[in-house]
Amino acid sequence: MTKPPLDLYLAAPRGFCAGVDRAIKIVEMALEKWGAPVFVRHEIVHNKFVVDGLRDKGAVFVEELDDCPVDRPVIFSAHGVPKSVPAEAADRQMIYVDATCPLVSKVHIEAARHHQNGLQMVMIGHAGHPETIGTMGQLPDGEVLLVETPDDVATLKVKDPERLAFITQTTLSVDDTRHIVAALRARFPAIIGPHKEDICYATTNRQEAVKSVAPRVDAMLVIGAPNSSNSRRLVEVGAAAGCRYSQMVQRAADIDWRALEGIRSVGITAGASAPEVLIEEVIDAFRTRFDVTMEIVETAQENVEFKVPRILREPV
Repeated sequence: MTKPPLDLYLAAPRGFCAGVDRAIKIVEMALEKWGAPVFVRHEIVHNKFVVDGLRDKGAVFVEELDDCPVDRPVIFSAHGVPKSVPAEAADRQMIYVDATCPLVSKVHIEAARHHQNGLQMVMIGHAGHPETIGTMGQLPDGEVLLVETPDDVATLKVKDPERLAFITQTTLSVDDTRHIVAALRARFPAIIGPHKEDICYATTNRQEAVKSVAPRVDAMLVIGAPNSSNSRRLVEVGAAAGCRYSQMVQRAADIDWRALEGIRSVGITAGASAPEVLIEEVIDAFRTRFDVTMEIVETAQENVEFKVPRILREPV
């Protein structure tokens, strides 16, 4: 039986970023250094396949430090943690390794510097996301105000409109954030922002690649996890860029083939915490059903690499 033709456009960059790669490496190196079990506070990155693979190797994932025994190492996830968490680990004399992405740590440092200069912080982010919780937890309660939409800006109650600065979650939509920043600057002209938006290079690059692919295809598939902020933003960006069917799948088994009946072209990308093996799995699934012609659409090149903490490079 002849397979129907399909043009498949593979976005680049896609998948793992340097911060995710470093975080996974930290867990693997910790297991090599101290043996299993090694405890990880929160999912190291938001991807079930990755988390399950590390769990099989001996990582134990917990939500709070209270769930960790004091005699085993604990790792803090790539999303970052409130200041109180490493302080508590130190009080309990625990061995801990901070896998916070360096670009998230940069935002933490930025917030602390503004606070020291007497400025109240406004954070653009998603309520309840681990990165937002971790960043807001760098400063005393009430010193960071959260906004999620331009409408939130209108209801902000600040101490002094002349003494404000803003920071952003690193995994937001570039376009949505731009609108919120504009609302902040319109209401608080004196507000201080970062020299460059805090949204990380990987988030920006993956969104730009989707914007290039989405208008050319009948369907856009984003490989990622429902709790992954950057993956969810890619779905939204695909739809906003003109693709009528922009959807997230965790794996090839999640593809809704009925919804794709009659399509001639598909774009594929992956969130920053999705490994290449899952991308290959999805491509193979299309090849079993279609006569695939594949084109890589590259909009940027990435060569960023982050070092792992010194504690993992030192002998036991």
